[in-house]
Amino acid sequence: MKSPWMHKRIGLALGAGGARGLAHIGVLKVFEQEAIPIHVLTGTSIGSLVGGAYASGIGIAEMEKKIDEYLNSPEFQSSVFKALEKRSKLDKAGLARKIESFFKDRFQLAHAMFSPGLLSKEDFQSTINHFIPDIEIQETRIPFRAVATDLITGEQIVFSRGSLREAVLASCAVPGTIQPVREGERLLADGGIICLVPITVARKEGADIVIAVAVGKDICLEKEIRTASDIYFRARELMSHYLENYELMEADVVIRPDVKDLHWADFSHAKNLIQEGEKAARENLDNIRHAMPGLKKWFTLKHILELRRKKEHKP
Repeated sequence: MKSPWMHKRIGLALGAGGARGLAHIGVLKVFEQEAIPIHVLTGTSIGSLVGGAYASGIGIAEMEKKIDEYLNSPEFQSSVFKALEKRSKLDKAGLARKIESFFKDRFQLAHAMFSPGLLSKEDFQSTINHFIPDIEIQETRIPFRAVATDLITGEQIVFSRGSLREAVLASCAVPGTIQPVREGERLLADGGIICLVPITVARKEGADIVIAVAVGKDICLEKEIRTASDIYFRARELMSHYLENYELMEADVVIRPDVKDLHWADFSHAKNLIQEGEKAARENLDNIRHAMPGLKKWFTLKHILELRRKKEHKP
């Protein structure tokens, strides 16, 4: 007789955090290696990008290759993301670079006053297309849900049907940086505005056990708060931190890769972030198995069968 735990559905919720969300790839790598099943996959912002790609059938190795290609492409090197990454490192820069940044900031501010984002929907679409195949959400290999925010009503919007690319685009539309997505009467932006880690979405989609991956910035502060800008961004960090912790109370297991205080637009640490995700997932394997005690033996058996299958298919 089969244990009732064999019928439990496992949900994986991938949180928002910009570049820090590349750690999600390392987590997924461990899930694959340990043969941990995923019955529902939900994502917010960067979590929807990584989750959507993986749910569609793109493997870990291919995903890492796509990231490497994109980060070394002329498109990324001249992008708003690269400019923001450089700007985040200016605290240690010399006077000449700070003066140059001053004028660039004024230009970007003027641009933002007359447009809904520094990057248009059309420009960002090519980035989404690089990672996400042109399929419907209903066609994904793993049931997948992307979360966005309606700026008009303040509602959480969960995509369960329609274009996977459009859903991920809306979920990743960082306020002020990427132009919101107009959908009928809705104006859709980053899901992380109101839902940093979509745990409750996984529950609503039938997950009995939810494993959450949080990539929020470490709020331990070392630098001084001197300017109005410093105060504003510090306040946002604190709000996000406490919102995330509140949401994480609903998870059965929380995986927290060590992303330190990395800026959300700093993609230069991609390989290290993936490694941190892998490390954090491995450190939580016992917690995952304890959350599902009846499945422990099944995990072991499935892992053995998977290794045997790979050996049989080796040339």
